Amino acid sequence: MNAHDGPGPSHKAPPAADPLDRTRFPIDEWRLVETRFDGDDLGTTESLFTVGNGYLGLRGNYSESRDAHVDGTFINGFHETWPISHAEEAYGFARIGQTIVNVPDPKVIRLYVDDEPLQVSAADLLDYERSLDFRTGVLTRELLWRTPGGKRVQIRSTRMVPLEQRHLAILTFEVTLLDQRASLAISSQLINRQDVEREAPNGSGGGGGEAGADPRKAEMFDRRVLVPRLHGADPDTGRIKLGYRTAESGMTLGVVADHTLETTAHHTMDVHSEDDMAKVMYRISAEPGVPVKLTKIVAFHTAQTVPPRELIDRCERTVDRTHEEGIARQYSSQEAWLKDFWERADVQVADQPALQQAIRWNLFSILQASARAEGQGIAAKGVSGSGYGGHYFWDTEIYVMPFLTYTLPSVARNALRFRYNLLDNARHRARELSQKGALFPWRTINGHEASAYYAAGTAQYHIDADIAYALSQYVGATGDEEFLAREAVDIFVETARLWADLGFWRDEGDGGDNGRTFHIHGVTGPDEYTTVVNDNLYTNVLARFNLRRAARAVWELERDDPAAYDGLVRRTGLTVDEPQEWADAAQAMAITYDDFLGIHPQDAHFLEREMWDLENTPLDKRPLLLNYHPLVIYRFQVLKQADVVLALFLQGEEFTPEQKKADFDYYDPITTGDSTLSAVMQSIMAAEVGYHELAVRYFVSALFVDLADRHNNTADGLHVASTGGVWSALVSGFGGFRDIGSAAGDEQWQIDPRLPDGWPSLTYRVTLHGARLRVIVRPDELELALEHDPGSGPITVSVRGQQVVVADGAPVTVPLEHQGPRLEGEPPYPAGIQRADGTVISAIVPSGD
Repeated sequence: MNAHDGPGPSHKAPPAADPLDRTRFPIDEWRLVETRFDGDDLGTTESLFTVGNGYLGLRGNYSESRDAHVDGTFINGFHETWPISHAEEAYGFARIGQTIVNVPDPKVIRLYVDDEPLQVSAADLLDYERSLDFRTGVLTRELLWRTPGGKRVQIRSTRMVPLEQRHLAILTFEVTLLDQRASLAISSQLINRQDVEREAPNGSGGGGGEAGADPRKAEMFDRRVLVPRLHGADPDTGRIKLGYRTAESGMTLGVVADHTLETTAHHTMDVHSEDDMAKVMYRISAEPGVPVKLTKIVAFHTAQTVPPRELIDRCERTVDRTHEEGIARQYSSQEAWLKDFWERADVQVADQPALQQAIRWNLFSILQASARAEGQGIAAKGVSGSGYGGHYFWDTEIYVMPFLTYTLPSVARNALRFRYNLLDNARHRARELSQKGALFPWRTINGHEASAYYAAGTAQYHIDADIAYALSQYVGATGDEEFLAREAVDIFVETARLWADLGFWRDEGDGGDNGRTFHIHGVTGPDEYTTVVNDNLYTNVLARFNLRRAARAVWELERDDPAAYDGLVRRTGLTVDEPQEWADAAQAMAITYDDFLGIHPQDAHFLEREMWDLENTPLDKRPLLLNYHPLVIYRFQVLKQADVVLALFLQGEEFTPEQKKADFDYYDPITTGDSTLSAVMQSIMAAEVGYHELAVRYFVSALFVDLADRHNNTADGLHVASTGGVWSALVSGFGGFRDIGSAAGDEQWQIDPRLPDGWPSLTYRVTLHGARLRVIVRPDELELALEHDPGSGPITVSVRGQQVVVADGAPVTVPLEHQGPRLEGEPPYPAGIQRADGTVISAIVPSGD
């Protein structure tokens, strides 16, 4: 299923108001701050306060591990496999399920004062603050606890997953008695939570119910997943370790934790280890005003087949190197890493502090999901939770990759290389479906298709074009022709072969060359409320792009680098006539259009259906996918998310302004927003066609998808694609930035802004061929400047058709007469209009009553 489904509050965007309780979550433009504990939304806050680096993620659980929705620690790509059981079998169905594993939990540091345990939900807390700092990447919690015995205890804990050290986590826990001496006990642990029953008594605060048929949740195992291979605890150093192998996938894991206790108070240390737990226990005779600080250094290493003993050795080398470099260096390196990140990626909205805080939290969340994902994809929930089983979907390429391509191109390259490394699996999958070329899996971790429901899974062939689109965008923005020539061009070739074979030619008299039209049947577009259709507009438009881009890439390679072209032919068996076949198919691609209604039908038969009456659908029946059988939904004109509207954005140069407005007017009112992927694209296109207030409402809805748990499933992990889409809504929607491809020459990079009313300015940055271009949009002008120029020369940008050359030096200012068309309100509901045959499109709410 789609990687971001959830029950939106209504099919229209909610009002653009601050949805957070600011007495609990005060505004701080560089931190997410919580000032009081609330057990009702533990799952949500655990996700929000996650720290991670794209490889390793620690959910925002409390150190004491007594109040939790899901005590979670996740490593990108570390998974267990299981056979998919189909009630009725058929050839080619997905066979191998994959689910991310909850790896041993290193966050556990429990405190006892005079043998009384600290449990946040029950404690008498005189002061409480938890904060995630976007500039340091450190999660900090400060408590003032009055014990049952009346003693005041100050507690400060921190947690960091370094961006520079991929396999590392650093935790500190500092305790100071304020008025009376006491006996302290601190128990630091590693716990295998995947296979040991969760101890927390407070598991109800998830921010969402446990829907038994909810496809967004990860599969649960009724057997042991992590098979113990070794454990140990050193009584002299306090070093503890655990090693495992997964029962079915055969993946291996090692984790080592080192401890340093700093205090002048008298203390002792005991250690213990067993198969599923290792711990260090300190007993301290604490005095008032004498701090007790524990530093815990944790290293994780994982592999496909390497023995756990060797992984433990790697962990110990990581820990030893960290000691040699010093803890202070880890914090300073993290700050330096993030300083560079924000110089590249920050988006600033002047005089909007609440929006600014939320924007930076979203951008920081993309970073934490992707920065060190090397060798793996970017999961739908990043490393913040187990939602969607830790799978990778198409939304990486369409929603996350633009942010990476224009701000962190090296990370974008890694993500594309992951897809390249899946190419052999994709070729095999295409053979299973009797097709040439390659078909990438709709959802996967290990490269095998894991979607058990083919209609909304494998049938979404558009993932091939999505990957090709992201690849083309990356190469155009970076100029990384070496990557394209040496490896990535193979993706263009194999995906183009798939489309050329999947589609077919039909003589129609009014079609493409010689009256022939190229059709693609039996596919599902991004809208999963309409499946297995003919000539889905999004699929055909993106397939056309894929075919054209592949042909151009091959011809240019043959012309510019004959040796690389020969290597391509050798690797893929490319024949000389294939590129022309692809170009012909693209030229004659069937693009559905209804002359009577003046819109592009979503598919060949979409307009024959009646409409679902969203305005009269009860909220307790939302989202539709959790309350109606798929066959019921499939009979209606109703969208889970933007489909045609998404095509209008990605291939905007292929549509006229009039077509864009007509299509938006028709499809926006019948889009449920049941997917968190929808609001960002609706915001972008609403801004472009002129619905400026609606664009802001959609943007704010997307901005707070997780922060306000708008879809009631943030507890399962963050919606990473939505966070990426927030960047696109700002940069492409309100900032007006478009990249229409290197074939356009000086017209490649275009800017046509749509600054919202009430925003004094919008500032964003995009990296183009290594040069960082800063764009400031104001109501009456556009300012362009190169902040970083590696010597690649000036950048040419088209501002509403005017060529503007930006070189290193003084900023260039371009006057703006307007901020695009301005339309009030929102498109009317289209039910009641006539089709070309005279029949009326009616709207109903299906029921069995």
